[in-house]
Amino acid sequence: MKPYIFGKRNTIHIIDIRETVRGLLRAKKFVSQVVARGDDVLFVGTKRQARIQVQAQAIRAGMPYVTERWLGGTLTNFRTIRSRLQTLEELEKAQADTTGKYSKKAISSRLREIRRIQRNLEGIRGMTRLPGALIVIDVHREHNAVREAKKLAIPTVCLIDTDSDPDFADIPIPGNDDAIRAIDTVLSHLADAVEEGKKARTATQATEGAEGGAPRKRSRRTSTARAEEFAGDDGKPSSSETPVMARAGELTPATDGST
Repeated sequence: MKPYIFGKRNTIHIIDIRETVRGLLRAKKFVSQVVARGDDVLFVGTKRQARIQVQAQAIRAGMPYVTERWLGGTLTNFRTIRSRLQTLEELEKAQADTTGKYSKKAISSRLREIRRIQRNLEGIRGMTRLPGALIVIDVHREHNAVREAKKLAIPTVCLIDTDSDPDFADIPIPGNDDAIRAIDTVLSHLADAVEEGKKARTATQATEGAEGGAPRKRSRRTSTARAEEFAGDDGKPSSSETPVMARAGELTPATDGST
């Protein structure tokens, strides 16, 4: 984290806001391209400070999210996760049956099972295939999600604090991952990038439909390579990205973590 730290004051490391802006600009550009080519982005943030913001921004962008507990195998064993969601649908249909053929005990037990599955999987209920990228808040806490993504060559965009390892993220965004305002600001910009990508996706599909051509597919290795390319950019903002610079002051640079 040394390249991203501006200085140290009273045992508190201060993150360089310029590096935060560079990382955010790279992340916005990459996320927009991922969505534009037809892939979804999975928002991940299970810590208490991030849950509300992650859910709100993911719903606004129309993307899947995980805000409770990351279940092992959510990506690497996706087929089993989908089967659990099918079980949820069956349980909900049975629960909606009002014919009275089930006992009160059976109804109560089924209701508890429905609530348990909904709590863990409600955010990815509409995710029918693996995402094209992950947006992660705090890689130190969400290390299981990041490891699964790396195993499947799914690129990750991560908000990292001074107590995290930037090598775990394909595109790191240095910032305070404990401050609600900082998390909301970063996620808001990334959700805007998702919406821009959706507009580009719609335009591309309309063009391909008019030409009668099939959409071109990219491999996940290509996606990871593109993420590494973005991570190596100098991150200089263009004139169209000045609104991000204007709001950079909203990002909380100070954090209590250690290198």
